[in-house]
Amino acid sequence: MRLLSDILYFIAYRLVRYRVSVTRANLAACFPDRSEAERRDLERRYYRHMADLLVEAVHGLFASPAAIKRRYRFVNRQVVDRYYEQGRSIILVAAHYNNWEYMVASLGMQVLHHGVGVGKRLSDKVIGSFVSRRRTRFGTHVVYADNVRPTVAFFEKNRVTCAYMMLADQSPSDYHKAYWSTFLGRETAFIYGPEYFARKYNLPVVYYRVDKVRRGHYEVTFSPLCERPADVPQYAIVEAYVRRLEADIVRRPEFWLWSHRRWKHRRDEL
Repeated sequence: MRLLSDILYFIAYRLVRYRVSVTRANLAACFPDRSEAERRDLERRYYRHMADLLVEAVHGLFASPAAIKRRYRFVNRQVVDRYYEQGRSIILVAAHYNNWEYMVASLGMQVLHHGVGVGKRLSDKVIGSFVSRRRTRFGTHVVYADNVRPTVAFFEKNRVTCAYMMLADQSPSDYHKAYWSTFLGRETAFIYGPEYFARKYNLPVVYYRVDKVRRGHYEVTFSPLCERPADVPQYAIVEAYVRRLEADIVRRPEFWLWSHRRWKHRRDEL
């Protein structure tokens, strides 16, 4: 896997120069105090990590349960299990930070809750169908933005105790309904969905951080973000998420998805 990743790094970064201009612009805007040499070093480390992710994404589609558990360890699963013991569904919030595909594959077999991953459909229907079948083979239920509301409503109505995994750092589909905050020094729109569902169904929100301990191996740490949504002001949950994610990115920025066109719009343009 490492050799293949090294080859992909060379192709993507040295030959194809995949979205290098986007990555470079994002790093310059978010880390203006760093020198050019420091940002170039961060850029290279990011592309090496991205190559690892691509190889791991394919590996995760075919790996055995034991192989995934060896590579993706839950450090403090008891934080999540206690909500299951209380009969409460939860919202799990995270980001495209370190490996997220292993979480989709393993959620259904690593927690007591019924694991539900919320994502976006792939544009190619044939590939999308294949990837969805492989992602769900260990019990995780994958839903998409166009049917997440009826799915959550069904599970909550029928009292299925679920852990809803939501990666909340991508660009919102509707900027007019987004929550805006200062993030990495830039005004940024965030999806309100996790807080919406938490408030509607009174679900605890748990943030999880994924740490890369070595190439191909990760540790997941859970920490409660909000126990009772009704007790906090509106937008407090999503703002707490933004601050937690920002701290993780600043600590180890090479593990976030810098080649994504995150800041496509500004608030004053809408």
